Amino acid sequence: MILAGLIAGCSALPEPPPRATVYDFGSGPVPASQIAQVAQDATLPPLILLDMGRNGAPEGSAALHYRLAYANDQQLLPYTHARWSQPPAALLQQALRERLARQRIVLTGQEAATMQPDKGRLPGVLRVQLEEFSQVFDSPESSAGLVRVRAMLSDAATAGETIVAQQVFVARVPATTADAAGGARALAAASARLADELAEWVRQQGR
Repeated sequence: MILAGLIAGCSALPEPPPRATVYDFGSGPVPASQIAQVAQDATLPPLILLDMGRNGAPEGSAALHYRLAYANDQQLLPYTHARWSQPPAALLQQALRERLARQRIVLTGQEAATMQPDKGRLPGVLRVQLEEFSQVFDSPESSAGLVRVRAMLSDAATAGETIVAQQVFVARVPATTADAAGGARALAAASARLADELAEWVRQQGR
């Protein structure tokens, strides 16, 4: 009877909560055509890419967020059993750094601090602020990954910085499925598209 009671008691214990599925942007191999482009654009000047900031979400949060635009577009909701491997700002920073590095040397703020100015000037400085990074549902069946950033490009010199240009970039990619997996894929694709646009914008500024 005692043994039967112990077995019954064990069977009544609550089950541990399911583990969250962890997403990132994937391995992202560089196509051969893009590797060839690196040699062609190797004359582009170095660029300082500062750490990316994030608005509208707790600092360091790795939650995978969505919005039900058809119900309440102002409410940002986290998936319960899905998250990113790193905070979205860190993932996007990595994607942007890899994209820029296909064409030029990309420095961190710490690396730039040890550089000697060339004729009183330092490499250009790119600051990027992440403003939106979520899966937006226009209906229960239709959604898209939406990424929006604010970028500011400056010239650095020993006397200080001079703002060259600033612009808001938005990338939206439809999700193939109306769930966390579809949202993660769409946000990864939107991030890659936005990184391409940002890199081209910096190049067009002559920096």
